Amino acid sequence: MSQRKYFGTDGVRGRVGTFPITPDFAVKLGWAAGTVLSKAGNRRVLMGKDTRISGYMLESALEAGLLSAGVSVEFLGPMPTPAVAYLTRNFRAAAGIVISASHNPYYDNGIKFFSDSGSKLPDAIEAEIERLLDEPIACVPSEQMGRASRIDDAPGRYIEFCKSVFPGELSLQGLKIVVDCAHGATYHIAPDVLRELGADIWEIGTSPDGTNINEKCGATHLDALQQKVIDCGADLGFALDGDGDRVMLVSASGRIIDGDDIVYLLARTAQQNGLLQGGIVGTLMSNFALEKFFNDHRIPFIRANVGDRYVMEELVKRDWSIGGENSGHIINRQYHSTGDGIIAGLQVLAAMLREQKSLDEMLKGFDKFPQALVNVRYSGDCNPLDAANVASAQAEVERALGNNGRVLLRKSGTEPLIRVMVEGKDAKLVHRFAEDIAVEVRAAAD
Repeated sequence: MSQRKYFGTDGVRGRVGTFPITPDFAVKLGWAAGTVLSKAGNRRVLMGKDTRISGYMLESALEAGLLSAGVSVEFLGPMPTPAVAYLTRNFRAAAGIVISASHNPYYDNGIKFFSDSGSKLPDAIEAEIERLLDEPIACVPSEQMGRASRIDDAPGRYIEFCKSVFPGELSLQGLKIVVDCAHGATYHIAPDVLRELGADIWEIGTSPDGTNINEKCGATHLDALQQKVIDCGADLGFALDGDGDRVMLVSASGRIIDGDDIVYLLARTAQQNGLLQGGIVGTLMSNFALEKFFNDHRIPFIRANVGDRYVMEELVKRDWSIGGENSGHIINRQYHSTGDGIIAGLQVLAAMLREQKSLDEMLKGFDKFPQALVNVRYSGDCNPLDAANVASAQAEVERALGNNGRVLLRKSGTEPLIRVMVEGKDAKLVHRFAEDIAVEVRAAAD
């Protein structure tokens, strides 16, 4: 992975009004991206956004930059990130742009890009865009400027796409589902998909006002969904995040089903039906129980860096289909070119219907290892991971865990934090081990 100045693991992101999430930077970014992405001659870009109030400002600024580079932009309005990826490919556009900060609060926002194939941009393309950001804008002549228009039927097109990946012989008729859209980009998509497939639906988080996205709802705040599922006697609950590329589920009993559970369920189902293509890609944060299950069942399993773009890179490299993160980013290349919360949830529903089992029954016997995570702040001038006392503490814990657990120390990609993670069979022991290592990390950081 190359060093990037502005792009993180999921585009450019930050607090609105603070560089780089400012209108002047967005104009420059639109120009630079338009210049790079249209080099092959295709000068058509699609742009969608989530429901943050700042989306209007960034949308207009990006539009100005793109048009000045001679690129035409077609607006999709509020649309899930995976919808923009799909429509970019479907409309044969040069690129897709999403204005979103995913699961972050409304006062954050971000800008991310998809290539013409509906995949995240390669590092080399992002590096080329960043190089141009240090150059002055060179506006094309007036006769070469791009035009702006709107695709009015974008939501309907994406709803039909989601329905098309659900097996035609199955129906959600009779299923009771609570769907939480986090007041985000799926508010006018996910309920209709489930309803048109036959389910009885209760909605949460489908009244966006520009500032309530992800507020005590969605994939990162599941309390309301758990309560609603139990109160309604629902079969399960869907929780999507602000831009719809991740999903968490809640079973009829109120149990939280995370990305690791979903990857397990989809991989096991695919293997049982002889449909598993190769192995599974998780991340450094995937639960150890997942790795152990795949090893026991002779399913190849590898860990990518944290971030769905890295999961996808490993899947493409190996020509495998299924991968995901415990946070709910689930990828199945058989259906889509990126993580898609709605489609992942539909895959789970299809498996439940085929096996005629509840979600709790589907996951019986798969028990994740207790996990302890401690964050330790450090100064940017030091690297506690290089300290001998930290290495010694890690080795001691790893000896104690043996083959029944693991230790992961890593730097956060967004903050000056060392993340200390320990997994094992004994919850109390795991928490003690994590704190023991954190003490040494703190000492090295002082």
